[in-house]
Amino acid sequence: MMTTATDQQDFTTLPEMPEGVFTAPLKRPAHVGDDWLEPKQTEYTGEDDAIWNDLFARQMDVLPGRAASAFMNGLEKLDLGQGGVPDFGRLSEELDRLTGWSVVPVPMLIPDHVFFWHLANRRFPAGNFIRTRETFDYIQEPDVFHDVFGHVPMLTDPVYADYMQEYGKAGWKAMRYNRLKALGALYWYTVEFGLMLEHGEVRAYGAGILSGPTEVVFAVEGRSPNRIMLSVDRVMRTDYVISDLQPTYFVIESFEDLYRQTVERDFDRLYRNLPPAFTYANSAIIDVDNVAHRGTQEYLLRGGRGSGADPV
Repeated sequence: MMTTATDQQDFTTLPEMPEGVFTAPLKRPAHVGDDWLEPKQTEYTGEDDAIWNDLFARQMDVLPGRAASAFMNGLEKLDLGQGGVPDFGRLSEELDRLTGWSVVPVPMLIPDHVFFWHLANRRFPAGNFIRTRETFDYIQEPDVFHDVFGHVPMLTDPVYADYMQEYGKAGWKAMRYNRLKALGALYWYTVEFGLMLEHGEVRAYGAGILSGPTEVVFAVEGRSPNRIMLSVDRVMRTDYVISDLQPTYFVIESFEDLYRQTVERDFDRLYRNLPPAFTYANSAIIDVDNVAHRGTQEYLLRGGRGSGADPV
């Protein structure tokens, strides 16, 4: 992502979004500044803590044997199962000791350029709220459970932690080329919905998989989705699903493999050749793919979540 000396810049300064670059229109709440950071972490209620505990217990019923060992080790290192929503200060102290990262509270989804800036400085922005009982099974905007349970344990792995920082730095270049959509696809198919091989078995490391009981079984074991070995050029040309299970997942051999394929890639040349829109449908298999599993796409063809189709 950062390949030449001319790419180096001062990442301590919040970048401005270049004029003409498309990004989601987000209204900044009056109580936060340009960094979108909350003054402090929410003081969660007993019911909030109970929701966290129930979500945690549900995931721990399905993750062993399906989640990457780096994630399971991260849960243990950070002691996320001690009960209730974790304190960000405690998490940050432990993360700083392990990999130099911290967790910072934000009120909602934040603008791309602010998100990149925090990642580039090894700060992970986490939603400062938790879902309700009514939205227990599905919440559209990421909450503290998705962000802290799903993402933060992975930041205890040194190579993955470096990848996340480099992804943040790469945001500057994507903005210059107006290719945030392509860079977003890379995040989606790695950080959110990535799979990896461990001792010849498929395991999940993406937060969107790890924080949902249905998706972790579907992604790792389901017959419907494709599982294709990661190619950065391919992924950045591929559409994705926001509100349903993924028709395709991309698989890495290791975090070192992920780092090599991204950080050592000449993104200037890639961006110059990328079209503004995606080239490939989210269910497609193309002739250059290294296919680990060719899915039946039964779940997608039956209509997905909206039809009540079984996630098989």
